[in-house]
Amino acid sequence: MVGPLRVTRSVEIPEKELRWRFSRSSGPGGQSVNTADSRVQLGLDLTTTTALGPTQRTRALQRLADRLVDGVLTVTAQEERSQLRNRE
Repeated sequence: MVGPLRVTRSVEIPEKELRWRFSRSSGPGGQSVNTADSRVQLGLDLTTTTALGPTQRTRALQRLADRLVDGVLTVTAQEERSQLRNRE
């Protein structure tokens, strides 16, 4: 990805705040899936992001509290065989 991640018309997450991680996908899918790092995890530290104002940050931290680890929201995609498709 190049540039910020647009979430809404008024919210853009700067690229430097996003943490990408790639690993092997689990489960069925053929031989190539077991040797390629096709699973994608994208993390965002909600406690320090500049993409949200104070009110939005507080609301996000409260609503997502059970999904956060040390204030970081992580989204995982592994349904596709291709890392590129999972990144999209």
